[in-house]
Amino acid sequence: MNWLNRLIVALAAVTISAASMGDEWLRSIPEFELTDHLGEVHTLETYEGYDYVVFYVQGVGCPIARIALPNYRAVRDEFADKNIAFTMFNSNIQDNLPRIAKEAGEFGIDFPIMKDEGQHLAKALGVERTAEVFIVNPRSREVLFRGPINDQLGYETQRNEANEHYLIDALDTVLAGGIVNMDDIPDSKGCLVAIFDT
Repeated sequence: MNWLNRLIVALAAVTISAASMGDEWLRSIPEFELTDHLGEVHTLETYEGYDYVVFYVQGVGCPIARIALPNYRAVRDEFADKNIAFTMFNSNIQDNLPRIAKEAGEFGIDFPIMKDEGQHLAKALGVERTAEVFIVNPRSREVLFRGPINDQLGYETQRNEANEHYLIDALDTVLAGGIVNMDDIPDSKGCLVAIFDT
């Protein structure tokens, strides 16, 4: 095989690999049964009456997850007249429900924070960092968006105001029956969620 044929084969392999990675970017959400910091039990059935559910990856002590809270709250308030649920889950091994409840009290977190015991959700969704959000259709289990809320926060950087509003734009898109172009969505910035094999 000459060098040109080798190059064509290599490029084809990279293209196939990139396409499969794109398919992996959005996954389906599995059935779950998780308890939140207020003692309530959540399952997918809990959210069947909603058109969509937004999940936020929370982590105790993570500065980016804390600073992003007002942005998440603002999105919830903007879509208050829509049939959308906003919730959180915590997949950190070191965070238990009492620690999560303490964080919620100290920082005025007025969302349910489910403890992802065994990192069931994190593994299924491919979670890597806190402050990432997911839009899910609770009936089809389809994940329609994953990414940051906006572009206001970064590592050691913070804008006064966001220029890009990824979550708002994604919600507008899915509510209009469209499909979010994930090629336009950057990686989320947040604290690393260490995933452990069981």
